[in-house]
Order: sequence, then structure tokens, then C-alpha cells
Amino acid sequence: MSVPTAYLVLASQRSGSTLLVESLRATGVAGEPGEFFQYLPSTSQSPQPRQWFEGVTDESILRLLDPLDEGKPDLAPPEIWRDYIRTVGRTPNGIWGGKLMWNQTSLLLDRVDGLPGRSGTGLLSAIRDVIGSDPLLIHVHRPDVVSQAVSFWRAVQTRVWRGRPDPGRDARAEYHAEAIAHVVTMLCAQEEGWRNWFAQENVTPIEVSYPVLWRNLSQIVGDVLEALGQDRLLAPTPALERQADQRSDEWVDRYRADAERYGLPA
Repeated sequence: MSVPTAYLVLASQRSGSTLLVESLRATGVAGEPGEFFQYLPSTSQSPQPRQWFEGVTDESILRLLDPLDEGKPDLAPPEIWRDYIRTVGRTPNGIWGGKLMWNQTSLLLDRVDGLPGRSGTGLLSAIRDVIGSDPLLIHVHRPDVVSQAVSFWRAVQTRVWRGRPDPGRDARAEYHAEAIAHVVTMLCAQEEGWRNWFAQENVTPIEVSYPVLWRNLSQIVGDVLEALGQDRLLAPTPALERQADQRSDEWVDRYRADAERYGLPA
């Protein structure tokens, strides 16, 4: 088999995927991996806080989330959209990198419908048609979905998605058991979506769990580099810090107790 010239990290939000792609980016030879498929055509923006809670009417949750920004529609033709992604995700050595969340797969499928010369139907062919080749697939997942959901709920309130929490923004974030329960359900559905797709399409990605990623980052980045035909010794030290802190741990413990008490998903 030929050595792949592209890779795609498959994940859900707050799973550790950013740590992996930023570490790969830091090598200088593993593409410029972005989350290219997150932008909604109606606004040209990634989902806004309240859009993650569509259907939720509990004002005690909604009051903690920024109001919607109308944005501007993305009117770029499919070919321009595809060519942009192919160009900006690639390093000079020809390696392309990107990231795809399960909730973004429908956006990807809708967008490729307008591309001429489609190679087939379904998600796998859509990925191929956008990237231009069959990428190495890497699945990042977080076994502790409660910690993942707490991280998401905190970030969606503050809109700080990486790095250390901003003290001013974080001061306004509040614990809310029902909001975290909503996120737990959402993240579990995303992971189930990936697992079902792997089984249906007989896809076997490289599997990376969040705890293993934190403990063995350089080794995992080295393995990906090697699979792409690059020097594994270019693997850097961690590019990002762990965002969770004592407050996160307290919310996780509090939610586990509430989940047991009130029958919330855990």
C-alpha cells in the first residue's frame, strides 16, 4: 500500500483532539490541521453556544449562554470551498491534515453534493472527494464522558476553548446539572455515531484515548508521523496545557452525585 499523504482526526468536542492536531502541526511536516468542517453555511461561523442547546427551553440554562449572532451566509461555490480546504490544510511537503467531529458529518455531506465528478455516495467518498485522496484516519475519544461534558459546558459558557481559563470569563460560568446532562447525551450520541460508522463501513482507524494521549503524546505523534512517511523524531513536547483545574474536578464530582440522585445520564 502507498503511504498516505493526508490524515483526518475523527472525534467529538473536548476529547483531546486539539492537543493531538496542534502537536502534529508543531512538527512542521504534518499539514496545517484545522477543523474545516465546523462552519455553518447560514452564518459562516462554528455553532454558537445556544445552537448546541437547540430544543432546550429551560431559561436557567439559556441565560448562561451568549445570544445568537446572525453572521453572514457562506456563498462560496463547492469547488472554491474544496480547493481552499485542500490548500490551507497542507504543508509544503504535500501532507494534509484536518479534523472532523461527528456532528459535522451532515454539513460535509451537504456541501459535497454540489461538487462535480463525485466518486460515490456516503461519508467515506465525501472525505475522499474533499481531500483528494484516502486519508489516514485517527479516532480520538474520551472514555470519561462526564469530565468531557463538564469541560464542554464550562467552555461553551466562557467561549474559551483552549489554554488556561480566563479568570474574568470563567467567573460567570455556573454549574448546571441539567445542562451537563444535555451535553453528556450529545457527546454519547456522537461517539455512538462514529462507532456505528466504523462498523458499517468496515473502517479501522488508529484508536487514541484521551488518558493515553496525555501520558504518551510524543509516542502517538511519532506513530502518526511514521505512518505518513515522516521522521518520528520530529514529535514535539506537548503544545497545549491541560485546561481542566480544581473547579472542573469539583463539578465532575458534583455531577456524578447529582446523576446518581436524580437519574441523570452518566
